[in-house]
Amino acid sequence: MGGPGVSGPDDTDATSPRTDSPRTRALRSWDADWAGLRVVVAGIGTAGFAAADTLIELGAAVVVVDAADTAASRQAADTLRIVGARDVLLGPDTAGTLPRIDDAAPELVVVSPGWRPTAPLLRAAEAAGVPVWGDTELAWRVTERAGRTTPAWLAITGTNGKTTTVGMTEAILQAAGLKAVAVGNVGTPILDALRDPVEYDVLAVELSSFQLHYSHSLSPLASVCLNIAEDHVDWHGSYAQYRAAKAKVYARTRVACVYNAEQIETERMVEDADVVDGARAIGFTTGAPALSMVGVVDGLLVDRAFVAERRTSAAELAHVSDIGDLVPRHQVANALAAAALARAAGVEPVAVRDGLRAYHPGAHRIQPVATLDGVLWVNDSKATNPHAADASLASFRPVVWIAGGLSKGVAYDELVTRHRDRLRAVVLIGVDSADLRAALARHAPDVPVIEPGAGETGLGQSAGTDGGTGIMTRAVSAAAAVATDGDTVLMAPAAASMDQFVSYAERGDAFITAVRRFADDDGTAGGTTGDAG
Repeated sequence: MGGPGVSGPDDTDATSPRTDSPRTRALRSWDADWAGLRVVVAGIGTAGFAAADTLIELGAAVVVVDAADTAASRQAADTLRIVGARDVLLGPDTAGTLPRIDDAAPELVVVSPGWRPTAPLLRAAEAAGVPVWGDTELAWRVTERAGRTTPAWLAITGTNGKTTTVGMTEAILQAAGLKAVAVGNVGTPILDALRDPVEYDVLAVELSSFQLHYSHSLSPLASVCLNIAEDHVDWHGSYAQYRAAKAKVYARTRVACVYNAEQIETERMVEDADVVDGARAIGFTTGAPALSMVGVVDGLLVDRAFVAERRTSAAELAHVSDIGDLVPRHQVANALAAAALARAAGVEPVAVRDGLRAYHPGAHRIQPVATLDGVLWVNDSKATNPHAADASLASFRPVVWIAGGLSKGVAYDELVTRHRDRLRAVVLIGVDSADLRAALARHAPDVPVIEPGAGETGLGQSAGTDGGTGIMTRAVSAAAAVATDGDTVLMAPAAASMDQFVSYAERGDAFITAVRRFADDDGTAGGTTGDAG
């Protein structure tokens, strides 16, 4: 791993604006002098609202800016004004320039994760020399608070598997009797947990590449990048910059940098990381573990990293069956990563087993929906990129694959090449799935491609529940027309959902509804004869 010590608080990478000034450099705890600090908060969504609310409570002078002018944003604006925001500016004309606060220039910008670095307001901050933090950076700065427990952070990122691993980590920590909660990109803002009356011992923190891009001084107890594959290239500008953002999870780690021993890129991230002296590199593998790794032996999850006699023995953590009934390889990998993080926090082996048994995976992640006439229907709407879809496709054979959507600038050639032999047919959804269609034509020309309702936006029409004419109803009917006994119909889009649905969750719910309606309409426990539309 990299050089000794902890990186300084003003370590600015080449893609980020200035991260500190003489005043903001001193803001290292809740009890620092935040009073009167002039802050622009960019974004009024969940993360932005929590940041603004926290800063107001700290005594800062806050102006919030958001291009959206909706009923929800106006309601949030009213609340922030009531609790003391100097102003809330909504609408596209307000988000291009830095507003003044109390007739003076702002001293800090706190940005929500969705804002791209190229946004005009952030460019203006960079030009004016105003520090830019993300909401996660702000949360780290106020984690320490006089009179309260300072929770340890377990930082979790990766192209795929973050939410599952965060949930598993939370369950293991709780099984050990610790006050722990999953926060961050998983949905609960870190700042809300820090202000909760409950004084948490540990935070399992899911971090997206967007959040890491705007984070500069985090020093977690343990950290992991589960995996890395091309994603969000449109936001970061290149795969190299996306990878650099992910690698920031390891910076200043204090106890353990957990890496994927089956993906050399994550190991190299650890080798290059500047960590606190004494931090260890801990690998996880779905095979037999080497020294300082966790892995699998004869169906058991075992630890050769956090045991005294690790050169000659391993500690049993759990059985693979403790993870669940349908356990693809990548789910075992997620469990091992969670176990390593928890063990770095001092958790005993028995708590790993108990936590994994207690964990219930969220919806839309390789979720069995029904078995109809010998055909298994599986919802993996959370597979929003090729890397996630790769893990799903590898778990089943043969497959009728429902795929397509907003591609985010990624390529599909490798994915199609790897799995073409398991594909019975592909049903394309999405407003424009030209990239996936082209990859199929190049690398799997003999696989039938069906495009029911090509180009439908779906937005605002309750897709899948609109009397049998919705996007998912068409897709399910088309899949049923070609699926036979022993097949799996897998909805793993390998793309984002926002071209046709509000979220991947809505897309998954639409699929579930369509499958269940198909089963009811068929009237035979779900036959596979449908109208391809």
